[in-house]
Amino acid sequence: MVVNCVASYSATRESLEQVFKNINAQSCPRHFNFHMHTVCSDGRLQPAALMEQAIAIGLKGLAITDHHTVDGYQAAKIWLEDWQQRHPGTFVPQLWTGVEINAELLGVEVHILGYAFDPKHASIQPYIQRVTATGQQYQAANVIAAIHKAGGLAVLAHPARYKRSPRDLISAAAAISIDGVETFYAYDNPNPWRPSPSESLQVQQLAAEYGLYNSCGTDTHGLNLLQRL
Repeated sequence: MVVNCVASYSATRESLEQVFKNINAQSCPRHFNFHMHTVCSDGRLQPAALMEQAIAIGLKGLAITDHHTVDGYQAAKIWLEDWQQRHPGTFVPQLWTGVEINAELLGVEVHILGYAFDPKHASIQPYIQRVTATGQQYQAANVIAAIHKAGGLAVLAHPARYKRSPRDLISAAAAISIDGVETFYAYDNPNPWRPSPSESLQVQQLAAEYGLYNSCGTDTHGLNLLQRL
């Protein structure tokens, strides 16, 4: 019998909001990780290998955020359902839907992370076709609206990596109803992974100022979930 992922793992928007309310600098990479890539976009990990690592690390919850596709999530979901069947009574991490979407905001390209959305909803389809959307669909306001229509949460990825200041971008994103920001992020790719102190503090303060959720993630593209590259 196939296990229903939402029922088994409680990977809903509401459960994710509860997690985001309590995210701090110690949450990632060993408790939660909301930014990871697989071979389905520009990462090196197979979805199954990613999930094996997530369980070995002891992650409580995660999201695979491949660029413009949910194929990695879908494969990981099937793997996790099978793993739970073979390990009854064992803790299963929460796996939320995720995607990373390119969009224009204040004249620069930013990345918006979508979480806990229905991947079958019509509004999200233009953004999971493995290519960057164009025209009006490329505008950040429309990306955020599409994620919301699909029942999900929208988060501005690594706000201190762009050509505009975090304050400018977070203020603009808040004005178009973004839900959160990727507060805890390792901008200089340290080993071991740790969020960059000054940037994380600035983003955390801006999140509080604009009433946004905090998120965290390693932005893994390599073979180790505890590193970015």
